[in-house]
Amino acid sequence: MSRPRYNGRVEDVLVVGGGPAGRALAAACVARGLRTTLVDPAPDAPWRATYGAWLAELPADLPAPAVAARARGRAVALGEHDLGWEYAVLDVPALRRHLDAGLAGATVRTGRAIGTAGTGTVALADGTRLRARVVVDAGGRHQPLRRELQQSHFAATTSRQSGFAAISRPATPAEQTAYGVVVGEAAAAPLIAPGEALFMDWRPDHNVPGPPTFLYAVPRGDGTVLLEETSLARRPGLAMPALRDRLLARLAAHGITPPDDAPVERVHFPLDSPRHRTPGVLGFGAAAPLVHPASGFSVATALALAPPVAAAIATHLPVGGAQAALAAARRVVWPRGARAVHRFRRIGLEALLRMPPQEVPAFFEVFFGLPEPHRWAYLTARADLRATAATMGALFARADPALRMRLVGPALLPPAPAVP
Repeated sequence: MSRPRYNGRVEDVLVVGGGPAGRALAAACVARGLRTTLVDPAPDAPWRATYGAWLAELPADLPAPAVAARARGRAVALGEHDLGWEYAVLDVPALRRHLDAGLAGATVRTGRAIGTAGTGTVALADGTRLRARVVVDAGGRHQPLRRELQQSHFAATTSRQSGFAAISRPATPAEQTAYGVVVGEAAAAPLIAPGEALFMDWRPDHNVPGPPTFLYAVPRGDGTVLLEETSLARRPGLAMPALRDRLLARLAAHGITPPDDAPVERVHFPLDSPRHRTPGVLGFGAAAPLVHPASGFSVATALALAPPVAAAIATHLPVGGAQAALAAARRVVWPRGARAVHRFRRIGLEALLRMPPQEVPAFFEVFFGLPEPHRWAYLTARADLRATAATMGALFARADPALRMRLVGPALLPPAPAVP
């Protein structure tokens, strides 16, 4: 057996994962004068996903070219709802160029992290060991540095400091899956008008029974539109062939036939990953996880949190050392309010997973009918416990008795079981 190879250099910050979250944090650390290394299996590979966010969630200093399209948000449950907010679709290459410009002072290394090898040390698949005073797992849904995943995936954990009650971890994660095609704006016109973004359309135009799915339709800023059939939450996620069939049936019902060479997008990620608690490692981005259990959004949150996380590290590292810097960074990512809100959102996810398919559109009809501040708080205010509780109270007050029981039950029950 070959001995591990140490690179001999101890960085201030080592970021594992070169997606938007990892790059944003690495760039912010460089801006703070921290010696930073970013490691990723394929750091030069293009990003294929479409990233969207509510415009008001994006950092104020994000350059204008990074936003490809701005559109009025609309949703359809049982009826139509103007959400009152602008939706932004990011220009992925422009976002990448913006973040890469901030990496000019960082070391970018090709390598696949397979776990930690002691405090401040990351093991790569080729036998190399990288060392840093602060280690960050920004490796997305795979969470490559998560100790529990190395030992037993979805192991049960309890922490008095976490602000959570003990949560049993199902062997099968709850997942959001989607299948989409890109067509021209004229072709998409029966479903989405110019200047609008269809956040959710729960109408069963596909005429297929079974788990509920909705249409997500957003402009891409280049004369094309992404039309995506989405399973918001299921344990396990709805398979791609089923989503593809539903999408094509839905589009056909509106007279839309995508060309054979239409670009395709596939989405698949967990919604209930446990919080990253590996000793000596900061979870960031989807690995934290910052994924909103009710929408799947995380990119805007990661972009906004990167500068304050870097500031916490830079402030505490010189005076308190690695442990103080790590603790300060964790407080930025997971302040007490965010931990409590995340718990509430997880209960909401379990309620959705247990809801009979035919009742899901009615639930969203109640939600989209709430006053705008309540809807905004639940979808975006990740650390505002008071606003989240007010939203849930308003939702409960407007719900009928059957829906009230479905909202309360998951707080008292174990996670919903996997479905075939």
